[in-house]
Amino acid sequence: MQHAPVIAQFIVEEFLPDVPPGELDVDLDLIDNGVVDSLGLLKVIAWLEERFGIAADQVELAPEHFRSIRAIDAFLARAGAEPAEAK
Repeated sequence: MQHAPVIAQFIVEEFLPDVPPGELDVDLDLIDNGVVDSLGLLKVIAWLEERFGIAADQVELAPEHFRSIRAIDAFLARAGAEPAEAK
């Protein structure tokens, strides 16, 4: 899970400002628990495109790929994202 810390930081900054990134469970279902709604999902996808150079039109965008930090990290691995660098 090479991207998990960066993903957690983004989720906290955008959706859960009162939660320290280290306390966010990587398996928390972000959709079912109301952390990310449909508009938030678009924000996550846009961030992935910008941050990791993922072309959304070239990968399968299914909700299950964005349900948790672990799922997003696995999605990035399948999409061939480079290791996260500080930006």
